[in-house]
Amino acid sequence: MLITRKLEFDAGHRISTHNSQCRHLHGHRYCIEITLSGNIIADEGVAQQGMVMDFAAVKQIAKSTLVDYWDHAFLVYSGDKKVLQFLQSIEDHKTVVLDVQPTAENLALIAFNILDDAYQDSYGNHLQLEQVRLFETPNCWADAVRGAR
Repeated sequence: MLITRKLEFDAGHRISTHNSQCRHLHGHRYCIEITLSGNIIADEGVAQQGMVMDFAAVKQIAKSTLVDYWDHAFLVYSGDKKVLQFLQSIEDHKTVVLDVQPTAENLALIAFNILDDAYQDSYGNHLQLEQVRLFETPNCWADAVRGAR
């Protein structure tokens, strides 16, 4: 059985090597969809009977390991030295430094790797992260799928 939970967050970024509008500082209302697979819990009398996992728990893990860190942050590539230095000069600025350009594709993959560990640590083999879909806009998204390139 597959279940999916959607969360939203706001963040800024730029693609420093891009030749169009994306090279400028800007932000998005990102939407992340987290898809997990697992068996439906059939145990009598347990709170999660009939569920793969409580959607509230899916949300709580995603927020505490990823969304709360990225929400209202500026996601910056470590190689983007000018912007990184500028952001570091702002006291108490919420900056997330990445080893790769903060494209939708890279962010989806980073999110997948962070969340895969988090759900595995919390629920063991009961369930597995299958996909992270990250919408940069309502019409543009990237999918990080288990086993795909």
